[in-house]
Amino acid sequence: MKKLKAAVIGTGHLGKEHARIYHLISDVELVAICDLDPSKAELAQQLNTRFVSDFHDILSEIDIASVVTPTSTHYKVARDLLSAGIHTLVEKPVTSRIEEADELIEIAKAKNLTLHVGHLERYNAGFRKIEKISKNVRFLEIHRLGPFSPRISDCGVVLDLMIHDLDLILQLVKSEISSIDAIGIPVLTRYEDIANVRIKFKNHAIANITASRLTPDRQRKIRIFQEDAYISLDYITQTAQIYRKASLPQALFGGKISREQVEIQKEEPLKAELEHFVRSVARGSSNGKPDIQARDALKLALDILDSIKQNSPLPIQV
Repeated sequence: MKKLKAAVIGTGHLGKEHARIYHLISDVELVAICDLDPSKAELAQQLNTRFVSDFHDILSEIDIASVVTPTSTHYKVARDLLSAGIHTLVEKPVTSRIEEADELIEIAKAKNLTLHVGHLERYNAGFRKIEKISKNVRFLEIHRLGPFSPRISDCGVVLDLMIHDLDLILQLVKSEISSIDAIGIPVLTRYEDIANVRIKFKNHAIANITASRLTPDRQRKIRIFQEDAYISLDYITQTAQIYRKASLPQALFGGKISREQVEIQKEEPLKAELEHFVRSVARGSSNGKPDIQARDALKLALDILDSIKQNSPLPIQV
């Protein structure tokens, strides 16, 4: 199979991992990395590839590209790549405005291109396993917490962290949303640094999600309650347990609960994601089928931000 020629636009904390993995995939030739910071040329030397400061200089040389730049720049960069006929992976969130996401989707459809959004947890081996087990979900409790990082300076935790979980919830609860009630508090930035939302669905399922960048220790956990079981997953360790009713209760508060460790074959989620992106482009299976699910997750995130704004305390009248 002919190697796909790839570039990575933006080589910060996550972008350099995209470059590392493309360099390792046998069906890919990493043509260049692009960054406004000239010191990133050292990474290009390490990966035996080319460094450029303007991705427009290499549009005629590449087939695929990862956009790993700040959220506020996703739209312009991805638009130019797609318009030039480049299959594009954009890190989440796809854009900061729904109109921008819709425009990228239309360009990808018109040009029969892949537009994939980097929702990494979709490729977490633990989630892939419990997704097969979950059914008739009634309640979800999710915590995505961690310390503050100055790397993210153009959005709050809803678009930076919580959107991962919104994407997965829409996969697990296949129902329209009936209500959203959210609160968010800025502490270290002008954006919400901690947020909580309660989402009610028309099928009566409920999701309670907390995201924070104010917590010393990282936590990435989801708990799923359904009619026949309770499932607990730790995204970081890729470990999960299922709790089931072991026997019928003999009395009002009787009965036993069994605990089962879920067998999970651990893997690097980003590697799994990029390999899937490469395979789908090579086979043409994703061409012209843009990532609508990522667009829906963005819409939900923006609705949550609206709820946070509505629930903000009124200024004190003096």
